[in-house]
Amino acid sequence: MSTSSTQSRRINRRVDSLQSNGAGSREGSWPRKRPVTHDEAYLFALRVAYLAYLLQPRARRTQHVPAPPVQVQRSSTSINDLMKDFSLLRDSKSTRFPHGFMSELERRLTGVLMGKERKPEYNDATIKRTFAAFFNAFTEQSFKKRMEKDRRVEDLVLIFFSNATKELQKGKTPGDDAWKLMVDRHLALFIRLISLVLKDHDWVRDRPELTSRLATLESKLLAHDQDLAASTSRNGGSGGSTIEVIVPLSYEIKDMPLVQVVARIFGVTSTLVQSDINKNKAAWTERAALHDLKTYQMYLNLNSRKTLRKEDFDSDDAYETWKKGETHDLSQMMLAIIQANPELAKDTSAASLPHFNRQVNSPDTSDAAYPEALRRTSSGPENSSYVIDQPVDMTAYNSGDQSPIVTNEDDDIFTFVPPDARAYFRFILARALTYDLNDPSVQQSQNADTDPSVNILSKASTELLNEICLRWRVPQVSRAILFLDIIRDKFVDQEITLDTLDAAFNFAKEPFSDHRKASSFISSLLSDRTKWTVADVALNQRILSALHDALLRDLYEVLQHCYEQKPPSAGPIIYVLEEHINNDPSFAKTTKELQTFRAQLYEALQQKAHEIYRSFLEKEVPQDQYTWEFYHVIQMGKAVVSLAQRIQKRYRKNPEVLGVNPLTALVETILPLYAEDARDIVARILQLAQEKGEEVPIEDGFQLYGELIEIRRIHGEVLPGTVFAFHIEGLLADFVWRWIRTTESTITDWVDQAVKQDTFSVRTENKSQIPTEEQRHSVSVIDIFSSFNQTIDRIVQLNWDDDLQYAKFMTALAKVVGSGIARYCELLDQKFGKEMDRLTPEQQLAANQTTQEKWLRVAKDAWSNKEKIEPFQFFPESFVKLNNIDFASLQLDKLEREVNVDACAAVIQSHAPPITQRQRKINNYVFTIKIVEAENLKACDMNGLSDPYVVLGDEYQKRLAKTRIIYRNLNPRWDETVDITTQGPLNIIATVWDWDTLGDHDCVGRASLKLDPSHFGDFLPREYWLDLDTQGRILLRVSMEGERDDIQFYFGKAFRTLKRTERDMTRKITDKLSAYINHCLSRRALKSLLSKGITMSSVSSYFNRNKPQPPPQAPTEAEVMNALKPLFAYFDDNFAIMNQTLTSGAMVMVMTRLWKEVLATVEALLVPPLSDKLSAQRPLMQQEVDIIYKWLQYLFDFFHAVDEETGEANGVPLDVLRSPKYFDITTLNFFYFEATENLIRTSERMASATAARQQKERNRLSAPASLAAPSFGGAAGLVGLTSTKRSKSIMLSRNLGTIRKAKEEKWKEAQADPNDDMILRILRMRPEAERYLKDRSRQKERLAAAAAAETIVRQSLASGGGRMMSSLPRR
Repeated sequence: MSTSSTQSRRINRRVDSLQSNGAGSREGSWPRKRPVTHDEAYLFALRVAYLAYLLQPRARRTQHVPAPPVQVQRSSTSINDLMKDFSLLRDSKSTRFPHGFMSELERRLTGVLMGKERKPEYNDATIKRTFAAFFNAFTEQSFKKRMEKDRRVEDLVLIFFSNATKELQKGKTPGDDAWKLMVDRHLALFIRLISLVLKDHDWVRDRPELTSRLATLESKLLAHDQDLAASTSRNGGSGGSTIEVIVPLSYEIKDMPLVQVVARIFGVTSTLVQSDINKNKAAWTERAALHDLKTYQMYLNLNSRKTLRKEDFDSDDAYETWKKGETHDLSQMMLAIIQANPELAKDTSAASLPHFNRQVNSPDTSDAAYPEALRRTSSGPENSSYVIDQPVDMTAYNSGDQSPIVTNEDDDIFTFVPPDARAYFRFILARALTYDLNDPSVQQSQNADTDPSVNILSKASTELLNEICLRWRVPQVSRAILFLDIIRDKFVDQEITLDTLDAAFNFAKEPFSDHRKASSFISSLLSDRTKWTVADVALNQRILSALHDALLRDLYEVLQHCYEQKPPSAGPIIYVLEEHINNDPSFAKTTKELQTFRAQLYEALQQKAHEIYRSFLEKEVPQDQYTWEFYHVIQMGKAVVSLAQRIQKRYRKNPEVLGVNPLTALVETILPLYAEDARDIVARILQLAQEKGEEVPIEDGFQLYGELIEIRRIHGEVLPGTVFAFHIEGLLADFVWRWIRTTESTITDWVDQAVKQDTFSVRTENKSQIPTEEQRHSVSVIDIFSSFNQTIDRIVQLNWDDDLQYAKFMTALAKVVGSGIARYCELLDQKFGKEMDRLTPEQQLAANQTTQEKWLRVAKDAWSNKEKIEPFQFFPESFVKLNNIDFASLQLDKLEREVNVDACAAVIQSHAPPITQRQRKINNYVFTIKIVEAENLKACDMNGLSDPYVVLGDEYQKRLAKTRIIYRNLNPRWDETVDITTQGPLNIIATVWDWDTLGDHDCVGRASLKLDPSHFGDFLPREYWLDLDTQGRILLRVSMEGERDDIQFYFGKAFRTLKRTERDMTRKITDKLSAYINHCLSRRALKSLLSKGITMSSVSSYFNRNKPQPPPQAPTEAEVMNALKPLFAYFDDNFAIMNQTLTSGAMVMVMTRLWKEVLATVEALLVPPLSDKLSAQRPLMQQEVDIIYKWLQYLFDFFHAVDEETGEANGVPLDVLRSPKYFDITTLNFFYFEATENLIRTSERMASATAARQQKERNRLSAPASLAAPSFGGAAGLVGLTSTKRSKSIMLSRNLGTIRKAKEEKWKEAQADPNDDMILRILRMRPEAERYLKDRSRQKERLAAAAAAETIVRQSLASGGGRMMSSLPRR
């Protein structure tokens, strides 16, 4: 049990006894009582005020008396004696100045002379003059150089002393020695400045001994500083002293501040007050006051009814504590009176008075805690009645009936104390409160004060009440209780406001500060309540109970207006109830009465809420149902929501008022009514619209949904256990689907208009300005993604509260976005292709030549070995289109994250039926066809080569795709992919064409393939070698996916469309550059580098070829490097054009693609493509291989582009340069010149290791979807068998993260899973390995077939799938 509750129980036991038995203190047994009258209270208050005037310290005035002059004495201590502390340690480093000190001291001295020094003592003109004289000597170069070398303190001090002495004795008479003290003072200020410089630069820690000695020196110099302020310097140098003269009392009320206060609060004129004082001043003396104290002390010792007794306290300890304090205070008060009037000491025994002690601390219940400041009047301490540090307590105290009455018995016992001090004090306090609360001048003059008491009592009234309580021995707690009792009466009678009531409680509760002690006459109610009198406890309980009832009545009336626009605030009432009534330990709470109050208040609030809703319904909804619109429901909902939000905001911090929640009462009443009415009205509106064949506007449905969910939200917060009247989403979902269908029908027009209006230029203010990364894409891509975001935001902003429906909405919008992106890529690819396929100026000139001119030019170029390739003139608009595709990928990835695609898919999956119950029906199929390579094509050009490209078309001659051109190659490799969507079987025709600059393109050959969805039921990829109708064959890799109504599928398809378009554009750019790469990195270039041209010696060697020839001399490093200079210059020319427009990411992408072209060209120089047949390509010699690897290293450094000064790489990152293809080429050198037998054995070991590793992986994996089939490069499809790995499905490319992850996994797999493909390609150039190549091909066929069969079996045996349960995070 808490201390407060224990104390309350003990006190209440005595109080209950008091109230039940009717037995009080001494007043309860007094025979006769009469009310306190105005005149009697006035006279007793006047006596106390007059006594305060008599006991106040007498005013004194001072008088000056001249004194003879005194000769100024100066200590004989010399400067050398003062500097001994430094000179004795002359060579000690600890007493020297630190390095750099002299320059800092010079800067500080300059600040003193310029008046910038912060210390005020340096602003004197004489000091500045002295410092200026020293500064001149200090800045002399010889002295400054010597000081910087020696850094001795004594040198610096002595030079200052010398200059100060010279400066201060100027103009002084020989007998005037006062200036010598000024030298010491100025030198001390200089020492102080040195210390400040050391401290400001943190040199004090390194020189503690120096700092200590400087401080000692400063104190010695200031030892005689008081001589500068000697008495001889005062009063014009004449000196002198003062004497005090006591001012006699005037006995006029103008000199009596407390008497004037009594006159004001009782409404008595000054003349009448002066008359009363003159009439009674003979009896109202200090002697009478001393007699009152002695009499009270006698009654206290006799335990008389004239004072408090043990029965008036709850415990004996409380009484003894109070009595001890009273005894001590009475002694101090007697001593104070004798000090004010020493004549009384002659009639008073010194032994009967205690020794006066200003520092004694009395017990807590006495007035000892209140210092002398409590007795100061408003006019200041000079008007105080007496000066003691020990306040006192009460004399005549009545603990019985609280009515303002007095008795006739022994009325003349005391002169200054009334018969019933408690009743008289209450009367006077009520008069003072009434006067101050009604006096505008008092309130206006005190409002600026932060003390709450200033709004209740003026300082003058407080001083008077202090004096009355002191003289009449009113206990501190009794003062507070009586103060609150008067406040209670005034509040119940509506004479004061709630703010005044709160201020009164705060005034009674606040602990004392220094300011409060000087202006308060009551103690804090937070003091120990076990020391209270029984009468105070009982009165306090009655005060709290009466105020509690009055505040509850006010609260009920205020809350009847809580739903109004500007209701009165209930906060102040609640605050006063909780802070001052309910939290008081003396207040007895009645639970039953409080519950009754809550029930009545809640019922009244519900009735008010019902009335308000009926007014909303009558105002917003027409009587005629045929005129109903969503607008009416919306307006009524807005009114309901506005009211609920206003009430919720109004009561946010304190939602309940004494256990009653106004918001709950409102919502429980109006929300169910509104929900039912809204459901019926909306249903009726939709029914009438259907009957009329009309559609309600979509925006009306969206606005209605917004209002309804806001009401449902409030309903859920306030009524968590009550279900809303109807499912809003089910009623209004059709509006969202209508809006999505409308968007889908217009998305193509949006894209077309955006592309049509775009000029595809960088978004700079002027053409000469270099664009930033953010300015290198055009406005069309910004416009279309702005449209996409607005489309999705429109659904997101609805805050749709059905996760499954929301996920389906996002899925439908993902399909719309995907179709828009596909259209945008199609338009940009068309424009980009036209710009890339245009003829160069030379080609246009050649096109206008005759056939004879064309043949002559070809022959001339062939004879002169001319193959000059001019840089292709790229349009900036082409690069902007590539930037747009790159920017679109980033924006789509951002959109995918904001939509939270995975969460949407998980929600739909969690609501899907079990797999056994699903009807898997696919209407559309997506075939992904990769045009890989071709072999042994027909030569169509005069040089015995072709420039092949492939066109895919359907059986209706509709072009589906076209590859890039591979120049001068009969074994081209394209590696280009296209998606074809079909609903059934489809025949495709692959036509290989030879590109010609002049004339029509030649047909190299054709092949056809039937795409039948029934043949791809396992959804695994397959490879087909298709024989052309002329000669050679072409490799196609085909996979199929079922087009699903899945948000991940739609985003994946859109990402793949963007990436494919980006890749195609990049290839078209690099194709313009690859011809020159092939020209510079060719066997012809190798031969030219080794032969070094045709010379006479080479001709002679031709005719002498049967003779043994010396080995050819290898070219130098410079010659090898010079062979690549034309290629580097060609790259620099084109990169300069690209760098002006392409973004950094696109630039790296183009360079990366060029690097792949370089690697492919180098690889083709070294080995032929992978096949099971021998190749006609001859192996290179050692010198040729060495030159190729040197070229590769030079190109590697060129593409990495390391800055020689900063060492920063500005080109392609190392991880991209060091691709798996690069590692294959670098490792090729280890096997290139190995014997055939060794290569065959190495190939067999690698094949066995690969097969074992793949078998181990298949055994580890249990799920068929996770199986990985062996990778056989180009040879796996020699007979058209399937490959069991799906590495580029749409679902694995649904965002940039999955695309990046797939690339990383592919790179790691290529690094961690080496194979023997390179060895097989070397063996193609070895005729003796023909049989092994065929055996190895058959082995791979068997392994691929076994892996595919195992995968199919596992897929057929697989069953079931986990269901993903997830809530749908919104965008």
